[in-house]
Amino acid sequence: MNSEYKSFIKIFITGCLWGSIGLFVKLMEAQGSSPSYTSFLRLLFGTAALAGMTVIIDRPKAFRIGRKTLLSCVLLGIVCQGIFNILYSMSISMNGMSVGSVLLYTAPIFTSIASMLLFREKLDVLKWIALLVNVAGCAFTATGGDFSAASLAPLGILVGVGAGFTYAMTAVIGRIAMQEEASPFAVATYNLFFGCLFIALVRRPWMSVEVPFNGKLLLCGLLFGLIPTALAYALYFDGLSEMKETSKVPVIASIELVVATVIGVFAFSESVTGVKILGILLVLLSIFLFSRKSKVSE
Repeated sequence: MNSEYKSFIKIFITGCLWGSIGLFVKLMEAQGSSPSYTSFLRLLFGTAALAGMTVIIDRPKAFRIGRKTLLSCVLLGIVCQGIFNILYSMSISMNGMSVGSVLLYTAPIFTSIASMLLFREKLDVLKWIALLVNVAGCAFTATGGDFSAASLAPLGILVGVGAGFTYAMTAVIGRIAMQEEASPFAVATYNLFFGCLFIALVRRPWMSVEVPFNGKLLLCGLLFGLIPTALAYALYFDGLSEMKETSKVPVIASIELVVATVIGVFAFSESVTGVKILGILLVLLSIFLFSRKSKVSE
């Protein structure tokens, strides 16, 4: 199995792990958490777990990274963790969950354009088709074709697209961070650390809940920080370090939406419509197109 295909699999598994985010968010909400405190605990426990993984696997010396990599990690933390979490929460509040998810998954378009400008990646016809199929699939999966509850105010759209843009920059800035052959575990640790610090300073999330040290809430936060955060980001940056075309990353990771939909059906008895099934098939098709292109290009 070549390195490019291994990277594809790692990003795919990352997306599957991210698909469980909604489950943890709902569990923490049931324990009285707020969106900002949920994000804070996720990043806090995720940072601690990744720091431990870095020390065990790559030794403490792995935290010694170059200035360019450190700056990239600061940007990752502030833009792709801190600002992203704030914008996405605002988007869901202003636009509703379905439309917020659709606007978030404009990310592959931003990543492709940035990759073309910064890394001189080619955007051929097959890639554009795969991107359009992916965006359509995400829209159908998230909404089931029903936009009747959407409140599409200009500011709401701007905030939602901003969330998509900051999410897209994870792959772009992450690739820059990995160019100096830094430890993926160290980069992931710094990414979450600076995001956690940003949210702590800007939002003071512990002030938004009545009982911040609820045992069950902290346990959920710990699992949230371990499974779809520490483990997911370790795989993500490891896969990103060997992925030749950054524009593929958000499309592959969009399997997250499929997994989230399946979890919603089985864990929360959410409805499944023909349009949602069509959306899932389109997302899978777009991932297949990028997978096929990876093999052919090599």
